[in-house]
Amino acid sequence: MNTSTSIDFTVIICTYNRCENLSMCIDALSDQEGVEGIEWEVLIVDNNSSDDTQNTVQKLADNSTLNIRYAFESEQGLNYARNMGIRESNSQYFAYIDDDITVSKNWLASLYQTLTTNDADAAGGRIHLDPDITLPRWITVNPEMYGFLGHQDYGDQGLKLDGVKRYPFGGNMAFNRRVPERIGYFNTNLGRKGEGRKKGELFKGAETDYFHRLNESGDATIYYAPDAIVYHHILPHQLEKDYFLTIHKNAGYQKAFHDGKTYTRKLFGVPLFLFPQTIRAGLNFTFETLKNGSDTSFRKRMTLTHFIGSISGYINSNKSNKSNNQHG
Repeated sequence: MNTSTSIDFTVIICTYNRCENLSMCIDALSDQEGVEGIEWEVLIVDNNSSDDTQNTVQKLADNSTLNIRYAFESEQGLNYARNMGIRESNSQYFAYIDDDITVSKNWLASLYQTLTTNDADAAGGRIHLDPDITLPRWITVNPEMYGFLGHQDYGDQGLKLDGVKRYPFGGNMAFNRRVPERIGYFNTNLGRKGEGRKKGELFKGAETDYFHRLNESGDATIYYAPDAIVYHHILPHQLEKDYFLTIHKNAGYQKAFHDGKTYTRKLFGVPLFLFPQTIRAGLNFTFETLKNGSDTSFRKRMTLTHFIGSISGYINSNKSNKSNNQHG
């Protein structure tokens, strides 16, 4: 791990086959205000893209006033790319934005001030959805659904986050260099693979594990910076019901498959308490659908899908453990 620091801040953009988005990201970063006293760079991590990402980055670097560097990560997966960003950056602080994000003018200055003023381990700001996007009714009837599109807003006042129930989202999070020195890298068993369009690629919330580990390390200082605002430009496939259902099924599967806890009462490797929970979720979804329609009940359908994914994850984990024991 690179522990030396020669500049103040690195903005890390992890990208895969979205070279057409990069100029939008760079244009917004070029408009940063209040950064005159900050020495910073942009590091674009190419996660084994098959499009024109490398050439695009070179052209952007040649024509921008920003210090833009390119790094290549051959192992497919968002957390592999994030870890490459940690290794390749040489700054005291580093932040991640996604390749479908544009930042506000005060974004970097706000994050940097929050990190330095509070001697913080981590910080993050607001993520607002692209105002030009039209959301379907099954999302707008339940404001909680916005969070699954990356929306995050804890209000106008800065505050300390616990890293368990409240923590920055992956599209707008920043860290002190001492964090990976203390807890290591992002878990590469978790997180999105590829473009996130296929069922086997679409895994969300890998940063959840990282913030939980930071919290468990003791005395974690994580802050919310309300003026560090970014905008998420949503792709059409991210507004389909199948996208939301796949996220939730995969989240349940992944959590169960990697669950290291020991349960004494199981059936086919599945903890028994999960079966009545799944039945209740199915009944809640059915009753809500009959009462208010499928748009209103869709959030409960997502919960049911999460439980189904969990059952599948435990069953496959049980099979995998048996197979390993037989060949061990």
